[in-house]
Amino acid sequence: MSKLASSLLLLLAASVVRADEHSHRYQDKEQVVPWVNGIGPYANRQETYDYFQLPFCKGDAVVGHRHESLGEALLGVNMEFTGIEIDFKVPVKNKVLCVGELTKDGILDFTYAIDRHYWYKMIIDDLPVYGYIGEFDTSTKPITRFLYTHKTFKFKYNKNQIIDVEVESEKVPLLDETEVPRNSQKDDIVQRIEFSYSVEWTETDELFANRFKNHITFFENKIHWFSIMNSSMIVIFTMGLVVVILMRTLKKDMIRYEGMIGEDGFLDADDVSDEYGWKQIHGDVFRPPIHLTALSGLLGSGLQLGILAFIVILYAVCADVETENGHTISVALFFYAISSILSAFYAGSYYTRNGGKNWARLVFVSSGLWPGTVALMVLAINFVSIYQNSSRAIPFTSMITVVVIWALIVLPLSFLGVVLGKNWYGVNDAVCRINPIPRQIPDCEWYADPVFVVAASGILPFGAIFIEMYYIFTSFWAYRSYYVFGFMMLVFLILVLVTSCVSVVATYFLLNAENHRWNWVMFFSGGSTAFYIFLYSIYYFMARTRMHGLFQTTWYFGYTLLMCFGIFLILGFVGHYSAKKFIRTIYKNIKLD
Repeated sequence: MSKLASSLLLLLAASVVRADEHSHRYQDKEQVVPWVNGIGPYANRQETYDYFQLPFCKGDAVVGHRHESLGEALLGVNMEFTGIEIDFKVPVKNKVLCVGELTKDGILDFTYAIDRHYWYKMIIDDLPVYGYIGEFDTSTKPITRFLYTHKTFKFKYNKNQIIDVEVESEKVPLLDETEVPRNSQKDDIVQRIEFSYSVEWTETDELFANRFKNHITFFENKIHWFSIMNSSMIVIFTMGLVVVILMRTLKKDMIRYEGMIGEDGFLDADDVSDEYGWKQIHGDVFRPPIHLTALSGLLGSGLQLGILAFIVILYAVCADVETENGHTISVALFFYAISSILSAFYAGSYYTRNGGKNWARLVFVSSGLWPGTVALMVLAINFVSIYQNSSRAIPFTSMITVVVIWALIVLPLSFLGVVLGKNWYGVNDAVCRINPIPRQIPDCEWYADPVFVVAASGILPFGAIFIEMYYIFTSFWAYRSYYVFGFMMLVFLILVLVTSCVSVVATYFLLNAENHRWNWVMFFSGGSTAFYIFLYSIYYFMARTRMHGLFQTTWYFGYTLLMCFGIFLILGFVGHYSAKKFIRTIYKNIKLD
């Protein structure tokens, strides 16, 4: 009975304990857990391995609590406890953590890590702390290598909250591999190293809300502010100029098509008798596109990802997200799952309005297009991660969890969305009667050629986001903390607005050349910005990083391709939707024969 009572008490106690990494509030002498989130070479900072792949010894302290989420697992976050015992406001002086007994292989492992500038990342109360494994001195013969064995944790606190933490390291010489006795066996201990730590606590009046200021100095410069505002003003001015010119051109077209008297008081008989331009294709412009199922799925996915991007950025702005802790990924995964009904609703309505019949196939295309692409890319990257023994590999259980979410939430909601779109908004809304025989597309000028239209349409939107792309790439690939989500929201809205305006202009050029196959052209025109982003990523990889090797190259270009494909879908939807609204507007306001 006593054992049963003790077990029940422990279970009750565990159920009421709240993880302090969540609340960020501590009582005196309460445990503060220093997690270590992998090690890896400084030049390839996404290439990380488990901390204890190196022969570090571990302390005897027991972890009292831990936080983890699906988002962390999908990011490859693998936090381990080193055994360092830290209690809130309790100073520690030169406490021995453990004694490492290094074999010849252990010496070689540490030598390899020090020579390649291996570093580690610690997370303490959600605050990132970085440090090197050791250092070497090339002025001696042979090269002297030092291993950092003593860590001094310097905490700043305000009442019951941790404001800042820094780590200072002290070193001891590491035995050179040439000094290892030749007759030593594989399991023989050739060097004993004592690992220790100290903890210092200093009270401060700094506010908890400002505790990340030491980690975000990368963005606190006038160039960033000036570049964003300058880019915004140029883009807005250019958009206004384009809109004004286009409106004047359309007005002239309306006058010509309706046979009205111009400003000079005379009617141009040639214009009335010999019509040309976009009115000539009114009987074909609303013709259903080829590969209707694929286009419907792409449009639905683009709408869904666009809404998701807006929600996630808004969440980051409101929640003041500043660290790579997986919360944003968890939020994105949740909203993606429940927004599947919106994607399927739009795909189903567009598919049915254009005469689609096989709506059951559309359910799987709509629900599986983006998740399937992500799954294939992540699976390929994961194989490389496992081959390299990297801690970035996503656990198999996390993959199964995502598949279950897709099967139990995304797929049923997609089925419901397609049915609702088919039945509630599936009536053809073309404003012109469609000719039974498609009109032949005449030869056109070079500026109205679909290839040129697609290529040119992405230049201006890319120019609007070029500056911010540098900061985003540097944040993700150089382990900087990105926090200017207000800027990101502004740039995102400008990108959508510019893409919409450029797509309208591109549509006018295409229709004026009497090309009625605008659906796919406008989708690719809107999404062509992603192509320029990928070209920039190649330049950034070669000029701004020191990445190399199979793992790092696969990681960089794999996830960059996913990002570009997502942007392609979002802007492709924006371009197509803007073109569709523009076409309905101009053909609804002219008199047809």
